[in-house]
Amino acid sequence: MRDFLINVTRYPRYLVAFSLGVLNSVFEPLARLRSNPVTAVALIGALVSGLLTLVLVLRAMVNGAVVVAS
Repeated sequence: MRDFLINVTRYPRYLVAFSLGVLNSVFEPLARLRSNPVTAVALIGALVSGLLTLVLVLRAMVNGAVVVAS
């Protein structure tokens, strides 16, 4: 049982390491592109539109769930 608990406690570390690796591999090329002003404006626009899309989709999902549940 002790070995099982030790293995379970390792999973959060794996999750953090995996998440940081993915974020690093995504943001490192984007950081090199920001030196060009046109690319920087495009990256900011993509970030804003992505966040706006995420907010609108989540709002529609939550509002839709409330309507269906009531």
